[in-house]
Amino acid sequence: MSEELRLGLAGLGTVGASLVRLIERHGNDLAVRCGRPISISGVAARDRGKDRGFDVSGLKWFDDPVALARDPGNDVFVELMGGGNGVALESVKAALSSGKHVVTANKALLAEHGLSLARQAEEAGVSLNFEAAAAGGIPIIKTLREALAGNTIGRIYGILNGTSNYILTKMEQEGLSFADCLAEAQRLGYAEADPTFDIEGYDAAHKLALLTAIAFGTAVDAKSIYVEGISSITSADIQAADDLGYRIKLLGVASRTESGIEQRVHPTMVPKTSAIARIDGVTNAVAVEADFVGQLVLSGPGAGGDATASSVMSDIADIARGDRVGTFGRPVSSLEPYRQAEIRRHEGGYYIRLSVYDRPGAFAAIAKRMADHNISLESIVQRRREGRDTESGVPVPVILITYETTEVAIREALEGIMADGHIADAPQMIRIEQLD
Repeated sequence: MSEELRLGLAGLGTVGASLVRLIERHGNDLAVRCGRPISISGVAARDRGKDRGFDVSGLKWFDDPVALARDPGNDVFVELMGGGNGVALESVKAALSSGKHVVTANKALLAEHGLSLARQAEEAGVSLNFEAAAAGGIPIIKTLREALAGNTIGRIYGILNGTSNYILTKMEQEGLSFADCLAEAQRLGYAEADPTFDIEGYDAAHKLALLTAIAFGTAVDAKSIYVEGISSITSADIQAADDLGYRIKLLGVASRTESGIEQRVHPTMVPKTSAIARIDGVTNAVAVEADFVGQLVLSGPGAGGDATASSVMSDIADIARGDRVGTFGRPVSSLEPYRQAEIRRHEGGYYIRLSVYDRPGAFAAIAKRMADHNISLESIVQRRREGRDTESGVPVPVILITYETTEVAIREALEGIMADGHIADAPQMIRIEQLD
């Protein structure tokens, strides 16, 4: 059996603590599976005296993660602190400069600095692994980078944020408002005190940027992703989706097109019969469409200490065995510059909810705006409010379902409708995806 692989662990939060327990519980099996023992030689965390459920007294303690990254007493630097810059970035750069392998779960760090760090890892001849950064316990990085190496991928999409999926599931199943479901998610620890990163789609966008780079062989470009969150989704939208045979999910979608790569994160209506529609609660799911295997759907826990630690351990196991694959599945020099796709027709159409003043000419003006932009309507549903005043001019909900059209056409038509003054509130627009 080879000599021991020593880990320097920065971050003893939920994931870091789970990783320590995993190694303690499965140490003997890991040694057999990996061909060498794996141990933690040093740790860095904010509070040395915090009760984490295990004894840290036998571990070498570092107050400075950068010092831990440089310490010759470890072979692999495991970064579980989080944050796209600051000490996380400095410590990872220090580890790579010292010729150490790096394992991280830090999607924000990689979305912003992934290319430069991958290049640094190549120059040092070490690994930069990040299975836990994209979808918690789901082995999507290894699937894309290794298992599907013989395929050309056309599209990848999925539910990449458990907090948003929990809220949308709760709204549908219990008929609660967005605000009530968010408060419940915060109470249960699924959402942070400031939930912006999750509910406005930025967390999913960082993950999508990493998956896109591996799937399509392009440079990471999180800034080019169209991002829209779920905070505007109402109970009326949830009910309308149900009536129309859909469920609303926050999806991250990346597609290969003739003009480039399309990346977007936004609320989406998906058919109830699709595999992705059946993913509830904090569970994540990723679907991959490839030329030789067809469609694969992987689902599982997208967050949580144990699930994420499992993915971190899979990266460590690869290093212990001597398995080394390019950070993004190929040399950085072979990654194509990211070329953003031209705006194209959306294959599934759009759901539009308007609060229309019930007065003569209003519906005709709305129909004309749609026709002026060559938008064909599949259906129009006017929902009468129970017990509403019958006096003309009271706003009523109107739902429009369009056939295929472009994003530009929809947005320009809605701008015109708002300018006409026939609606009381800003329009709600949700894309419809026709998924299997």
